[in-house]
Amino acid sequence: MATKNVTIPTIGSVTLYKRRGNRSLRLSIGADGEVRVSMPYWLPYHAGEEFALQKAAWIAAHRGQSRKQTLAHGQGIGKAHRLFFEQLPGTAGTVQARLRPNEIRISMPAHIASHDPRVQQAAHKASIRALRKEAELLLPQRLQTLAAQTGFHYNHVQVKQLKSRWGSCSADQHITLNLFLMQLPWHLIDYVLVHELTHTKVMRHGPPFWEEMERHVPRARSLRREIGEYQPVLSPRMPSVA
Repeated sequence: MATKNVTIPTIGSVTLYKRRGNRSLRLSIGADGEVRVSMPYWLPYHAGEEFALQKAAWIAAHRGQSRKQTLAHGQGIGKAHRLFFEQLPGTAGTVQARLRPNEIRISMPAHIASHDPRVQQAAHKASIRALRKEAELLLPQRLQTLAAQTGFHYNHVQVKQLKSRWGSCSADQHITLNLFLMQLPWHLIDYVLVHELTHTKVMRHGPPFWEEMERHVPRARSLRREIGEYQPVLSPRMPSVA
């Protein structure tokens, strides 16, 4: 994947991503407000810049929605955890996080609200720990099951916190999976896992890759579009437009 960062008047910084499997231009906004244009590999970069410029009004309307969201009381984290905030009278000015089998408990003094930056930081860190715990328990098992079903072979799997990718597969068949996968519906998790397993046989995106992928996931192309509506963050939905 080739990338280029450009600055466009009235928009600001835009990251252009060239992907070999892309057939059209697609624009999205990350959780940090980053504007991204995903484009076919053969298109010149200035085509991506022009596409972003054409969507300037849409970007301005949706950019504010993509800013990092405040974690809320009762919010689901991953497949098994729920986040709870509790004010404890008499507690000193400290914020504490406790990770339980199915809960993330953030306690704070009575005079501090849940949207306080200190509380949100503790909640974010604890939520990442919960996601990592779930991912390390569930993803390798599911990958092994799908490998047996599809006939693919891999050498090693690890879970990491990745910024922009759901997973990767190296030339030596080492698969890395993003802990934020636990925020996706299971059918999209399976899509990503089979995607990386397919790379153990066909490394580059292109017709041979997608033909092999669709042997095992007949809805691969529609799922590819669907997963484009998500990003690897605690609140994974993001605005996008083609």
